[in-house]
Parts: sequence; C-alpha cells; structure tokens
Amino acid sequence: MRPRVGQMLASTVDTTAVIVVRCPDQELEITCGGAAMTEGNGPGSAPAGTADPGLMSGSLLGKRYADDDLGVELLCTRPGPGTLAVNGVPLPVKTAKPLPASD
Repeated sequence: MRPRVGQMLASTVDTTAVIVVRCPDQELEITCGGAAMTEGNGPGSAPAGTADPGLMSGSLLGKRYADDDLGVELLCTRPGPGTLAVNGVPLPVKTAKPLPASD
C-alpha cells in the first residue's frame, strides 16, 4: 500500500487503529500483529484475521510510532495488543525531544 498523510488504518487482528502522520512517497507494508492493516476506522466487532503470537507487544493510545530512516510516523488512536511494524520491522515508540535548558 502507498500510505498518505492523514490516512486512517485499522488492524484486522485486534482493536488497534492509527493515523499516518508522516510517510515517504513509496509502497510500504504496514502491519499490526503480523497482519496487514486496512484503510478505515477498523472493524466494529470481532477481529477478522489471526495475529502472529510473536508480534503481540501492544500499542499504546496517543503514542507515536516512528522510523526516522524510512520517514514513517504513525499516531495510535485506538490501542490493542498487536505490534505495529513497517516492512516487517517493528516500530519503536517515538521519544520526546529534550527541551533546551532555560537556566
């Protein structure tokens, strides 16, 4: 899939939903729990697929998941047990930049 800024993606294996904040202009495989995410706000009921048990470290509401090398950033709008990944590589939580000292 070729993601675009502002696009909403939902997991097919759990309740996770994200918004694309930043992305390169190229094809990417964005997954959650090892299964491809779909466009939209997500399923209203039971998951439609099966998650990979090794990719269930979870996603947290309001956290940004990013890979600066790829130029990808996702904002979690609905948490779930699945691990967010791009092209098979799990995305780490983006850390806050330290503010300059105001001594």
